[in-house]
Amino acid sequence: MLRSIRLIKRVANFSRLANPHEVNPKVPDWFKSSDYIESRFIGSEPQQVKEMLKTVEANTLDELVDKIIPKEIRSEAAFQNPDNFPDAIPESSMVQHLQTLANKNKIFKNYIGQGYYGTHTPYVILRNVLEDPGWYTSYTPYQAEISQGRLEALLNYQTVITELTGMDVSNASLLDEATAAGEAMFLANSWFEKKKFFVDNHVFPQSIDYIKTKAYYLGIDIVVGDAKTYDFKDADQYCGVLVQSPDNLGEVHDWSDLFKHTLKDAKLLKVIGTDLLSLTINKTPKDQGANVTYGNSQRFGVPMGFGGPHAAFFAVEDEFKRKMPGRIIGISKDANGKSAYRMSLQTREQHIRREKATSNICTAQALLANMAGLYATYHGPQGLQKIANRVNCLARSFAKLAKSLGLVVKEGRIFDTVVLHNTETLQEYLHYNAQINVRKVGQDTIFSFDETHTVQDIEDLFNHLQHYSKKKADFMSVIQKVIPYKSERAPFMQQKVFNSLHSETEMLRYINYLRQKDVSLTKSMISLGSCTMKLNPTSFMLPVSFQGFSQLHPFSPLSCTQGYQELTENVEKWLCDITQMEAVSLMPNSGAQGEYSGLLCIRKYHIMNGQKDRNICLIPISAHGTNPASAVLAGLSVVPVNVVDGYVDLNDLNKKIKENEKSLACIMITYPSTYGVYEDQTKKIIQLIHEHGGLVYMDGANMNAQVGYTSPGYLGADVCHLNLHKTFSIPHGGGGPGLGPIAVNKKLAPYLPGREHSLGSVASSLFSSASILPIPYSYFGQLGRQGAKKCTAMAMLNANYLMKSLKNDYKVLFTGQNGMCAHEFIIDIRPIKQESGITEEDIAKRLMDYGFHAPTMSFPVPGTLMIEPTESESKSELDRFIEAMKNIKLEIEKVKNGQYDKNDNPLKNAPHTQDQVINSGWNHKYSREEAAFPLPYVLQRGKVWPTVSRINNAFGDRNLICQCPSVSDYQQ
Repeated sequence: MLRSIRLIKRVANFSRLANPHEVNPKVPDWFKSSDYIESRFIGSEPQQVKEMLKTVEANTLDELVDKIIPKEIRSEAAFQNPDNFPDAIPESSMVQHLQTLANKNKIFKNYIGQGYYGTHTPYVILRNVLEDPGWYTSYTPYQAEISQGRLEALLNYQTVITELTGMDVSNASLLDEATAAGEAMFLANSWFEKKKFFVDNHVFPQSIDYIKTKAYYLGIDIVVGDAKTYDFKDADQYCGVLVQSPDNLGEVHDWSDLFKHTLKDAKLLKVIGTDLLSLTINKTPKDQGANVTYGNSQRFGVPMGFGGPHAAFFAVEDEFKRKMPGRIIGISKDANGKSAYRMSLQTREQHIRREKATSNICTAQALLANMAGLYATYHGPQGLQKIANRVNCLARSFAKLAKSLGLVVKEGRIFDTVVLHNTETLQEYLHYNAQINVRKVGQDTIFSFDETHTVQDIEDLFNHLQHYSKKKADFMSVIQKVIPYKSERAPFMQQKVFNSLHSETEMLRYINYLRQKDVSLTKSMISLGSCTMKLNPTSFMLPVSFQGFSQLHPFSPLSCTQGYQELTENVEKWLCDITQMEAVSLMPNSGAQGEYSGLLCIRKYHIMNGQKDRNICLIPISAHGTNPASAVLAGLSVVPVNVVDGYVDLNDLNKKIKENEKSLACIMITYPSTYGVYEDQTKKIIQLIHEHGGLVYMDGANMNAQVGYTSPGYLGADVCHLNLHKTFSIPHGGGGPGLGPIAVNKKLAPYLPGREHSLGSVASSLFSSASILPIPYSYFGQLGRQGAKKCTAMAMLNANYLMKSLKNDYKVLFTGQNGMCAHEFIIDIRPIKQESGITEEDIAKRLMDYGFHAPTMSFPVPGTLMIEPTESESKSELDRFIEAMKNIKLEIEKVKNGQYDKNDNPLKNAPHTQDQVINSGWNHKYSREEAAFPLPYVLQRGKVWPTVSRINNAFGDRNLICQCPSVSDYQQ
């Protein structure tokens, strides 16, 4: 059902974007533009680079790279078609170019619907959340003490979902509506362990497509039929039944009879897909007997963006909470008994559960969930109902007007969608004569209304219908008879936060109150290994808000999408060049979905070649944690491969290959590995797998250490995914959005979505999170070949500079050739714990007192910290981090030698809040200054105060509270 927009191949011509004299050696240097991003993107000045090179014992960046990357895996021509890549384009020229592309997209009046709707993003949210780096550059809130702002916002979002759906527990978002439907199907299958699942035929077609894809590779039989008429006499054979209201044709259903009577005693999961805005006036899924409900929060203030990113919602009855996919935000308490937010039930995190995972969700859509939650907060329950009633009245008015002209309207209760029967030529008439886009199903024309539509729009449609039908009626006399439905809802969203922030002044202050609680890249380096928290340049971010990119419906006619066609063609082409692969799909909307999609390509390849029994996936224990989860969801059985000193154990690999030779499907390799080293035996490993009939999936999360020097295609991999939110500067957004396209070689190209032997859809729309594609487009265009390559070298320089500066204080766990690391490295805290009792968590929390977010903690090796500085950080910032880590080591020494008490010391009590430090009852065995201002720069730069002290994780898990307090709770 997803529409391909491939018309012609477009080759970008960027020569006109730069002054041709820029590359003319005869032009004196002082005439050349300084408006290039490279020197601004890379944090260190040339003199600082020289100083760092001296520390790592190299004279040049090229010499450093030669010391780090083994010759066996080094590609001299790391770009497949270097001529495809533009030379670096000036910053202002690229912004202008992207505005031109956006203007090529035609924003006609839109009534397409099908899960995507026009919405008014309140400007206070647009400017102060979506466009504010304090919100979009923060990381997933694992370090909760410095993430209290976005955690509160996400808790608000969860509360909105549970209030509107009636469910007990909501997560803090999923990827999109179709994948959320697939998660419901898999939850049913894993809960009841039965291999049949029923889907009503009026569910959105993109959701049915994804469910079928996911079910096929898991061996689940999907039965699609009309739930209103289907005979469920064999209901006990099903693990679940999924229906929707309002459905694909706009009808609002009450599924109470089906769920509470027909299926009352059946052991199956009852699922309703729904629409949040409709739930402000219609009966809740819980009241209809559902166990699970899902949908999309896009119409709560998040632009359509040609398909995404948007936060899907997913809510369940209490008994299913421990198997629910995604993250749950909850309330615990800190060391002083103060309420504090955190991610609850973290043992559910899929990278922790590995092959036992119930989902492979890692990145969600936190930034967009926060926008949707703030939208609901800003409008409040009365405001939301007013919007819903207005949309409903517009739709019902249009239905009555169409009837008055003799047109046949589909009967049934509607919310926002009207179906006109037997109007097969109306769609083309409206598109070409009135610049209006509607949806066509068979001979019917479908109109979906949203909050952006007006009475004038209805009148314009009416006038066109009069011309089309050649009949007349009185507009005003019809619409004056339409009044809102009587609401079926009991009062909802009665909590204080939803009923006190309706003025822009109050909302602006609340947004900033939340933002100030969090550490983001606006405040300091975030050295998270494996997560690549690099600069998200402002000029890269600007085009995301351009109307031509943000307001386009993903199912718009091809003639309206010329700008996006050109943009996606070029991004795909450049990703092919960087990976040295044949073809790319931009559909996967997260890194984990990229893993999943790549594995599905491998599975489809084996099936099409008559080897459907190849179902073993070898995964070295040095691979990313979501790899095993993705493999299981692709219907593969995981066999782990040992690692010795950071390298894949070839003896164990050969053993596992021989044991599984006839059923070997693939191996999953993370390169460089999560241990931070380039393995020189990678080509040999790949050759071994190919010799035994398997294929090779390469996890591209660490592509920041490959670009310009090697590539998955050069190494021999068959498929890789690329985390555009890591290497290519799409921001992490406090836990999402992500984008994880896959690149494949020639043998797998036919199995990509939309290709000859498509594996099926893996997202709701063809390009999933399309509206953030201008960001990597800018990355490639503004940096060019040489700039992108230099970023890789600088990432390695920064990592090795940190490693060399800290190796005398902390044990470095793994290194590659010449004692060097790749773009990240691991320090081992286990010996420190054994000697002093200080743990990696103590160090992580103490870093907050120094103004830093902690490195990645206890992954991939328990008891360690994995550090990745990225190329965007300056030597000055790296030196501050080094100073902090060295001073922390001195504090640890004081614990060891008894200067600090083993239990009452700055590390065990970290982080320290302002409340604690100014409290007259201070009674610790160290000073307030040691606690809050351990080094001079902390005071000089301005203190970043954690707003809560160390949070009690166990208490939060034992006492799961994942909704906003009620009014009575506030009073207590």
